[in-house]
Amino acid sequence: MNAHSGSSCDRNNVYAAMCPCREMLDLLANKWSALILGALEEGPLRFGELKRKLEGVSPKVLSQTLKRLEEQDLLTRTVYAEVPARVDYELTDLGYGASVPLKGLRDWVEENVG
Repeated sequence: MNAHSGSSCDRNNVYAAMCPCREMLDLLANKWSALILGALEEGPLRFGELKRKLEGVSPKVLSQTLKRLEEQDLLTRTVYAEVPARVDYELTDLGYGASVPLKGLRDWVEENVG
């Protein structure tokens, strides 16, 4: 099989079915991911703060999305040894980079829809 057959992926080609970058595109195209990244643009937040800011998100979906964003190195999760334990979520450099075009999309939606 050659490099352009259906079973492999050219490097960084989101149009190729088997390209691993599709997982990142899928994650970033998710509304909760886009909103979480936007909420964290101005600094770290705790789970409860994120939950309040993102009206309508269930704790389960918020937790799952935060985990996926952390797995893709878009945010960090810091646990502080306090009672009760405190956990902060903060954007990584990669997360800040992803938030820039997503902010443009959020701004466009607010200006043009509704």
